[in-house]
Amino acid sequence: MKKIFSLLILTLVASFSYAQSGEWIELFNGENLDGWKLTTDSPESFQIEDGVIKVAGKRAHLFYDGPVGNHDFKDFEVIVTLKTMPQANSGIFIHTQYQADGWPNIGYEIQVNQSHGDWRKTGSVYSFKDVKDVFVEDGEWYTEHIIVKGDKVTVKVNGKTINKFDESKDREEGDLGTKKLSHGTIALQAHDPNSVIYYKSIKVKYKD
Repeated sequence: MKKIFSLLILTLVASFSYAQSGEWIELFNGENLDGWKLTTDSPESFQIEDGVIKVAGKRAHLFYDGPVGNHDFKDFEVIVTLKTMPQANSGIFIHTQYQADGWPNIGYEIQVNQSHGDWRKTGSVYSFKDVKDVFVEDGEWYTEHIIVKGDKVTVKVNGKTINKFDESKDREEGDLGTKKLSHGTIALQAHDPNSVIYYKSIKVKYKD
């Protein structure tokens, strides 16, 4: 019996480890912001409403700070299910790290914007490889899938590839500063008081 119990424990540990690496893992529990860390500038810009994260208010950011991958991803994928309202602007930061206020200065922002005045639209690797076309409408749920592998970022909207960024080709050689691919966590953006966005799922898949 003792051997059977030990085998069961080892199997459970192995299964847990596998689930933590190589499978899709939901980072938002639909109830609260456990595992996430708000900035101090306008934390009220992020609220839970009807089981989703409602983003509405002044500039603020919400960083994943939980146990999955020790909130430090290198090669990974994230699929976000979200909905923008008219004139909304937001972003999904990758390879970033917590910063108490201001615009994150580490990592890249992947744009969320269908109809805001900023010409850089959803799927842009903001200011480094931008997308001008719009692929979804405000008011509809869609998926934004970001794949980070080595020095490349692929962005898909509803399963369709809309942007491919190759840091080695799309950036000039030399010191890239802090806005570069390295490793780090994920963050969501509240851009301005007129921007309302809903996030109902944030899933990651990564390799140890």
